[in-house]
Amino acid sequence: MSTIRQIQVTFDCAEPERVARFWCEVMGYVVPRPPEPSGAWAVCEDPSGAGPRMFFQRVPEGKAAKNRVHLDVRVGTGLVGAERLAVLEAECARLVALGAVHLYTLYADGENESCIAMQDIEGNEFCLD
Repeated sequence: MSTIRQIQVTFDCAEPERVARFWCEVMGYVVPRPPEPSGAWAVCEDPSGAGPRMFFQRVPEGKAAKNRVHLDVRVGTGLVGAERLAVLEAECARLVALGAVHLYTLYADGENESCIAMQDIEGNEFCLD
């Protein structure tokens, strides 16, 4: 049996190129040159090759329910308390300016650190963690 060492994250969406550009900004990824512009899909990749490739494919139906899986964008790793919250809030403001939606903030409660729930430009949920 072989061991899988890489994954690709695939998004169903209405506007693949627009959503890919958004996630490139979020992750610091780049859009590689596709062999032919298709409009039916778009890709963004980690320029270092360390992170997963993200693939965006056009589908006819809109988003109908809450995601069962979501991305945690790890901007506050290793930070705690007010310092962590400040970094999360700054990133939230940056992403809102790009078209994301701030859903709510979960504040540290003594057991868990703060995180911020958001939606991308097509309503896919993700968290700033």
